[in-house]
Order: sequence, then structure tokens, then C-alpha cells
Amino acid sequence: MPMHLPTHMAEVLDMLAARPDARIMAGGTDLLVRLRASGQMPETLVCLERVAELRRIEALETVSGPAVRIGAATTITDLLRSDTVRARLPLLHRATTLFASPLVRNSATLGGNLCTASPAADTLPALYVLNASVELRSPRGTRILPIPHFIAGPGRTALEPGELLTGVIVPISRSFNVQHFEKVGQRQALAIAVVSLAALVALENGIVKEARFAWGSVGPTIVRSPEAEAVLRGKRLTLTGLRAAAQAARQAVSPISDLRASADYRREVAGNLLLRLATLSG
Repeated sequence: MPMHLPTHMAEVLDMLAARPDARIMAGGTDLLVRLRASGQMPETLVCLERVAELRRIEALETVSGPAVRIGAATTITDLLRSDTVRARLPLLHRATTLFASPLVRNSATLGGNLCTASPAADTLPALYVLNASVELRSPRGTRILPIPHFIAGPGRTALEPGELLTGVIVPISRSFNVQHFEKVGQRQALAIAVVSLAALVALENGIVKEARFAWGSVGPTIVRSPEAEAVLRGKRLTLTGLRAAAQAARQAVSPISDLRASADYRREVAGNLLLRLATLSG
């Protein structure tokens, strides 16, 4: 199996033009496990770890306002150590602190977490509520997709043959004074989320101006609940209001039962996680 280690994007695009069926690898923490399990190795493997352009974290101005662009091959450890991410995207930074183990974080990449498209992926709920988009490139050109349009289902994305994810663009909004990420697992470390929640709440004089919620591991993709968000809008962030939002959330999710938890348990926890916000409104 030929393995290529390009150092520039131009090389990557040339390889994809010649071999659109090539498999792309960043950290390999998911891909290599799957390849070993299937016993089917690709004819061509293109590794991105040496392409410096794909590991940059940079602030930029877009037509919609300030944002942070994160290269797809940026590791989770890179995100954790980034002053830009910590200061401008604290919700995403919080999610990375709960990501696997230090050893896995050193190899796993943001792009890989997205392309694996697991409903339990730790970075996805935060990226959904942050209204992030993905940058996709191929020899044919570049396109930008909102993340909900990119993730099609478990293990399925909108990537086309010969196309790769090159970056994630995350808008910066300083209006959210409540930012919370939490996941429930079966152990304290290295836990796959049984349920996770990313929450952003903008309070103005104690009143909820805007709320965004996204849950992981309670559906085939990340679940948003406009109904739960609308319940709180225009009201104080009280336990009474959060209980009503929690009920709307339980109706929005569609969890399954598996070895880690039952569907009923996941549904109940998805609502209960919202109740934690009552202690964060200050």
C-alpha cells in the first residue's frame, strides 16, 4: 500500500486529482482501527500530518464578522494549547479538555473527529451551537458548508470523491455569557459520551436573549431543539423555565439503547443536563 506524506496542499490536490479514491489520514486514531478491523487496506493512503497549512489556527474577518479558522489536521492537543481557542472559543476549548486521553489527543485531529461523523464526537455539539462551517477542497475548487449540512449520519459526510476537509471556520460571538459543555459517560476518563450537551445562553439584564443547545449521542447526528431554545427566550434562566426546556429536549431527541445505556436513560439525561444551567447564570 503506497503511503504518501505531502508537505504542501498543492501536492495533496495533485494526488487526489490522480487518485480520487485515495484515503485521507490525519491522526489515524479512528481510521487505522477501522482498517485493521475490516482487513481491507486502501490502495493509496495520503497522510496530512506534514502539511503545515492544515495545522494553522488563525483569526480572520469574514463577511459575517470575526471568526477563527482551524486547519483540519490540527490536533486536539494543539486546540488545548491554543491561546486563540481558549480566549475566543471557550466552549470548544472546554470540549477538548474532555476528549479521550493525552496520548489520543496528541494524534487525533479536529478534521478527523468531524469526518468520522460519530454522534458521540466530543467536538461536534460545540461546533453545532457555534454555527461553524467546514471548508472542503478538491482539484475542482473550494466550497463551504455549514456543519449540519456536512454531517449526513453515523460515519457519513457530504465529502465527494477526491475532496477533503481542509479547515473549520468558527464565528466568534462574545454575547453568550453562559457557555457550558458536559458529557456523561460510564467512567471519569476515556469515556465515550452516553449523552453530551453544548449550551450557549446570552443574558441581558438577567433575561435570556438567545439560547442554543446541541446534544450528542441521542440521535443519528447531533440534535438541536429549537423548541427547547424558544421556551427560555425572553425569560429569566430559572429552574422552572429549564424544566420546561428539558421536557422539550426529551421530545426532540431520538436515542437508541446499546451496551452503554438505554434509550430511556439517555432521553432523561438529555433533559436533566439543561437543569445544570440554573447554577451558571450568576
